[in-house]
Amino acid sequence: MNAGELYSKTMPFVWAKLLLGLLTVLISAVLFGILMGLAWLFNSGEVGMVMFVIWLGAVGVVRFVIMHYMGYMVKAGHIAVMAEAVTTGRVPDNQVAYGKQMVTERFVTANVYFAVDKLVTGAVKQIQLGIGKLGNALDFIPGMSAVSGLAQYFIELSLGYIDECCLGYTFYQKEQGAFKSAADGVVIYAQNWKALLGSAAKTMAMVLLGMAGIILVLFVVLALVFRIFAWPGWIAFVIAILIALAIKFAFIDSFILARTMAEYMGIAPTAVISFDLYGKLCGLSAKFKELWNKGQQEQPTPAGEAAAAQGATDEKPVFCGHCGAKNKRGVKFCGGCGAAL
Repeated sequence: MNAGELYSKTMPFVWAKLLLGLLTVLISAVLFGILMGLAWLFNSGEVGMVMFVIWLGAVGVVRFVIMHYMGYMVKAGHIAVMAEAVTTGRVPDNQVAYGKQMVTERFVTANVYFAVDKLVTGAVKQIQLGIGKLGNALDFIPGMSAVSGLAQYFIELSLGYIDECCLGYTFYQKEQGAFKSAADGVVIYAQNWKALLGSAAKTMAMVLLGMAGIILVLFVVLALVFRIFAWPGWIAFVIAILIALAIKFAFIDSFILARTMAEYMGIAPTAVISFDLYGKLCGLSAKFKELWNKGQQEQPTPAGEAAAAQGATDEKPVFCGHCGAKNKRGVKFCGGCGAAL
């Protein structure tokens, strides 16, 4: 299933995200009316400025509660459905119920999902920083020396979608615990970072241009309305930004996620780790090491226990991080170069 189909066939989640975004705008507008009304009663510019500062803080709290809690869980369900659609070629009949079920099964509680998400996000960013320090992180961009600052900005924004794809791998790899599957997802990204990040950065460039256009159109429309009623133009600009963020969260973010997920999950199911990246990434990223350690402490899922019972003798080999030689699991030293495993 390509990115366009993935996006169009999972629209229920897009509409749910839009509703959450518009709810944020509505609550923000009501709070603004209340606080500015209080400022008007005092008829003082200083009080008005204080109320505006209070309003900005309140908007931040509202956005955090709605977009970073409810929005996170909707996004997690969307990722679960996308992972299923990309790997099987079909979208579940009741995709909202399926997404909720998958998130509940994989993470049990929202707190577990948040913990995995934060570790994956931190690990991906630390790994990319480490790759950049090696000197080749941006060699896929022509004229890197001239635009390195801008390119790095695109990369930092794009990483937000890469880590979501790594989380998507946890829904595909059902036989393992969530932390272990997420660690595997990060390793797959690290091995294929150039293709995945290059595509994400190009998509992000298009999205930033689109976002600027949306804000401009909304501001012009709202400014005309505010001019008719003789309201301050800066209020129109603030509201335009809030509405644009809601549109971005629902439509633009979902579109980028569909494109990135289609590419990532096109690689992940058949990816073979060519050498032992786990040890190297643990040394490169403290967040990945924490994610990996939590994965080792997890109890296997029922699906994983069944798979282990059926193929206990079919253990995956361990690859040497020095020479890449394949070794049997449990061996302490590499048979190729003698290095400690």
